[in-house]
Amino acid sequence: MEAKLHLPELFGSQVFSEETMKERLSSASYGAWKRCVTEGTSLDISTANEIAEAMKQWAVAKGATHFTHWFQPMTGVTAEKHDSFITPAGGGKIIMEFSGKELVRGEPDASSFPSGGLRATFEARGYTAWDPTSFAFIKEDSLCIPTIFCSYSGHALDKKTPLLRSMDEVSRQAIRILRLFGDTETKRVTAQVGPEQEYFLIDKELYSRRKDLQMTGRTLFGAKPPRGQELEDHYFGAIKPRVAAYMKDLDETLWALGVLSKTKHNEVAPSQHEMAPIYSDANTACDHNQLAMEMMKKVADRHGLVCLLHEKPFAGVNGSGKHDNWSLGTDTGRNLFKPGSTPSQNARFLLFLAAFIKGVDDYQDFLRTTVATAGNDHRLGAQEAPPAVLSIFLGDELNAVVESIIHGTHYTDAEKKMLKVGVDVLPAVRQDNTDRNRTSPMAFTGNKFEFRMLGSSQSVSGPNIALNTIMAEELEQFADQLEKAEDFQTALHQLVKKTFTEHQRIIFNGNGYEDAWLQEAERRGLSNLKSTADALPAYIAPKNIELFVKHGIYTEEEVRARYEIHVENYATVISIEAKTMIDMIRHDILPAVSNYAADLCARADSKKRMDVPCAYEINTAKCVAEITDHLMEECRILASDLEDMPAGPEEAMRYCHNTLIPDMDIARSSVDALEVLTAAGYWPMPVYSQLLFSV
Repeated sequence: MEAKLHLPELFGSQVFSEETMKERLSSASYGAWKRCVTEGTSLDISTANEIAEAMKQWAVAKGATHFTHWFQPMTGVTAEKHDSFITPAGGGKIIMEFSGKELVRGEPDASSFPSGGLRATFEARGYTAWDPTSFAFIKEDSLCIPTIFCSYSGHALDKKTPLLRSMDEVSRQAIRILRLFGDTETKRVTAQVGPEQEYFLIDKELYSRRKDLQMTGRTLFGAKPPRGQELEDHYFGAIKPRVAAYMKDLDETLWALGVLSKTKHNEVAPSQHEMAPIYSDANTACDHNQLAMEMMKKVADRHGLVCLLHEKPFAGVNGSGKHDNWSLGTDTGRNLFKPGSTPSQNARFLLFLAAFIKGVDDYQDFLRTTVATAGNDHRLGAQEAPPAVLSIFLGDELNAVVESIIHGTHYTDAEKKMLKVGVDVLPAVRQDNTDRNRTSPMAFTGNKFEFRMLGSSQSVSGPNIALNTIMAEELEQFADQLEKAEDFQTALHQLVKKTFTEHQRIIFNGNGYEDAWLQEAERRGLSNLKSTADALPAYIAPKNIELFVKHGIYTEEEVRARYEIHVENYATVISIEAKTMIDMIRHDILPAVSNYAADLCARADSKKRMDVPCAYEINTAKCVAEITDHLMEECRILASDLEDMPAGPEEAMRYCHNTLIPDMDIARSSVDALEVLTAAGYWPMPVYSQLLFSV
């Protein structure tokens, strides 16, 4: 009989948590660490040594033999270099050591990580530095220490450093606002995040026979199967036994690592699923989402499966996104986006709401760039994901409140009061008080905003850095005005009304999939950056650079470096897809369909000699031969165009979008037509009906 799972004992068992630190550290060292986390004070070397020794003893007792600084370079995934605890002790013996210096700082080779020109190739030195706000954990017999990653010259080469900076900045500006409302208790405001993670599971053996899946993470070819998601029976349906076993293993793996895996279910497309965590601070949420993506793949391998995180692994069915639920919470336990029940709370909520609405409108182009990837281009704007136009969904009730403030009219509630900010009581806005709008890029859901444009494979750090920084900017502007006001209540009401009025264009509660909305968005002056090639230049727009430099999130060099990395990544991804497509056409598809056509011709010839009808063989062979010749030429054009790709990153990005992708679409159309015509025994790879329905 299977042993009963004791979840409280399992959860966080592989984490050097605060409770573990309290047990294993002296009160002085624990207090020093606590002050470091809450007040930003530094740790002296003696405290670091004590923490390191306690960490080592705990880890070794759990079977760890190595330690590594676990960091998040600008590849979008994590990196780690492992060192053992062993130190020679003489006489051929060893002891296990781990010092405070090794805990606090590491020096991995930075030469092969993306830098966007922040350092020359020969300048290999990089530094990792312990993030004491993120708990160490054990993974595969190694003690993993979450760290930041910077260059020899001090430039941030990772995603954690600017995230931490943005969290500090939004806290500073939010505290200024709270003080105006008489809140003297709150010392810290924390960005809270809950990233829902969608993914596909396919059979490992079938995956091994698809070169495109192995090289690019998506199928470059594939005719529509007889059945897709039309029956709508997969969404929230009963979970199949093989998938259920995988999900159980994944949950237990994540729980041991302290990841708050909460929800699991089937998604819309066949073989598509979702895992959603409980909310946590943005830093922990980003760390945990990176861990979740890694473990999803590793656990899948144990079950003979492959986890696909690409945004659009299969054409014709829904792709995978990552809904980033974002809010602000105080260290006293209040959610600043939860409407309150007293006038002061209502006014505070409306002011934070106004700041968010203004920020999304002011920086809609930059928010779009944070989700711009080659993979996400297949998904945004399709009938499964938000359009590429940023807008905010408030719901009927809250939208009516905003309208009443703008127009100075009665808000129709039970008491029919004139709504004045900070005077009359805002009627309770119930959580999820209106129907969910799946077409909205940014939807208010009762006490948070759900940013629904993220791609499933990307790090959530970038979008949350942007949300934090944009919010900090708007709160700073509001604080600057209100701190100088002679009459706070009057100034507050005027500010909220002015903000809602000037930025109402970003609010849209209708169907974002309709063409009429795109036309309306254009009339409103909203940006519609349809592709990554269209969106990325906004990364270095002067106002966006100024935003991040002003708040100390990035230097101008760091902003431009990230732009270059994204541009180069886009061109690299498309060129890899093009090369893979050419390879598969030349070495797999053309030989296979040629053999099929030859066999058809041979059978037709045999039937003719026997005076037997052979229309099927002759007509099919003709169709296959005609499309094959077209495909050969289309492949030649794609290969030629690939060779002509410009050397400059920006020119290469635009060339990929304007030339290579259309070439690939044409070639794919021919291949998919051949798949439909070719007998199953001849087709050189598993088809969609096998990939989507075999698990």
